[in-house]
Amino acid sequence: MEEVMLARLQFASTTLFHFIFVPLSIGLAFIIAIMQTMYVVKKKDIYLKMTKFWMIFFLINFAVGVVTGIIQEFQFGMNWSEYSRFVGDIFGAPLAIEALLAFFLESTFIGIWIFGWNKVSKRVHLFSIWMVSIGTALSAFWILAANSFMQNPVGYVLQNGRAEMNDIAAVLLNEKLWVAFPHTIFASFATGAFFIAGVSAWYMMKGRHQELARHSMNVSLVIGMIAALAIAFTGHSQAQYLMHAQPMKMAAAEGLWEDSGDPAAWTLYASIDTENKESTNRIDIPYLLSYLAYNKFTGKVEGMNTLQDKMVQQHGEGNYIPPVKTVFWSFRIMAGTGGVLILVAALGLWYNFRETLAQKTWFLKLLVLSIFIPYISNSFGWIMSEIGRQPWVVNGLMETATAVSPNVSAGQILFSLIAFSTIYTILGIVMVVLFVKVIKRGPEKPKEVDVSATDPFETGGAEHGIK
Repeated sequence: MEEVMLARLQFASTTLFHFIFVPLSIGLAFIIAIMQTMYVVKKKDIYLKMTKFWMIFFLINFAVGVVTGIIQEFQFGMNWSEYSRFVGDIFGAPLAIEALLAFFLESTFIGIWIFGWNKVSKRVHLFSIWMVSIGTALSAFWILAANSFMQNPVGYVLQNGRAEMNDIAAVLLNEKLWVAFPHTIFASFATGAFFIAGVSAWYMMKGRHQELARHSMNVSLVIGMIAALAIAFTGHSQAQYLMHAQPMKMAAAEGLWEDSGDPAAWTLYASIDTENKESTNRIDIPYLLSYLAYNKFTGKVEGMNTLQDKMVQQHGEGNYIPPVKTVFWSFRIMAGTGGVLILVAALGLWYNFRETLAQKTWFLKLLVLSIFIPYISNSFGWIMSEIGRQPWVVNGLMETATAVSPNVSAGQILFSLIAFSTIYTILGIVMVVLFVKVIKRGPEKPKEVDVSATDPFETGGAEHGIK
């Protein structure tokens, strides 16, 4: 069991670190594409300035994210060889497509976008950043297609002791994939939006780069509000999915040991006692759990004890209840931070509408802190999703304890865990230092502009100070 716990800890730590970069890349690529579109349509230099400034953060984040992502796929062979053998025929296909299609799409058009200033037409250059944005979303789609099989295995047959794909359409139409993908994408848009809003708020407080900060704030608050609301709606869809596909995860997220009443109340707070299998000191909101689960204010939810008995009958003796405290509180942190994003975005739009945002120093400070809120929400959402599936690595098919590599010792895993953690810490420090350096420097000052030729896409770049 020591090897299993260390392997899980290594995968969790490296994945959580990698997941810091993925949502920001997806979100920034999308918002930068919008900014550059506004420049092409409105022909105002401020939107070009915004595009070129925020692209620096995207490129730094993208570069570090690529490095951290490489370890993820290697871990399947290093620490999880039994898992790789069991589902490699299915899991390998979307991962290969992600690398060969989505990542190559991103990389190709990033090259055109970076080096194509003044070398390709305005529309081709704009097309390239939209292809980058689509590529980042496609990467998320194929990764989630693989993960969704772990949550809800479909499109396979058990043959020769392995799960082998027999229906690619079923894998790509997996219900779990189509509730998780939009939720992830909108969470990424919120991550990018609140990062831009936070940096812009810092400039507004310091009285620097006011025009860029004001226009960037306008764009980011609108996208942040739309994304935050979409996160709530897509999260509601996931709750309904859990009721029939992973009811044990739903029961654990509610700390529900016994079957609920009808209607079912949603628990705001509870003391979880896993030893005695009870939740005490509950603060409940009537009817809300029934609505989350069934879209109506009636209906009961089965508890973990009932579901445990069913799982024993279906799979044999064993403990099929996940770590309840972790799942319970992860869900509440995720939902709570999501609610905070909606409130912050709504208040920001209100102050912006009244043209008083620049005077609200306390709120600008809150916006700076709000940079970190999507990261908290993303991380605990992932924790709830993965820990809530335990003890399964592939839900209903393979337990985590049987998926670990049999010939890798605890010492080897511990050594690689320390090595990876050290490297990731260094990468994290480097990224933060670079981000802070760019923020302090601000956008580069434009050089003399030849007013007779104001389009940097159609004239030489030298006279416009474009490198």
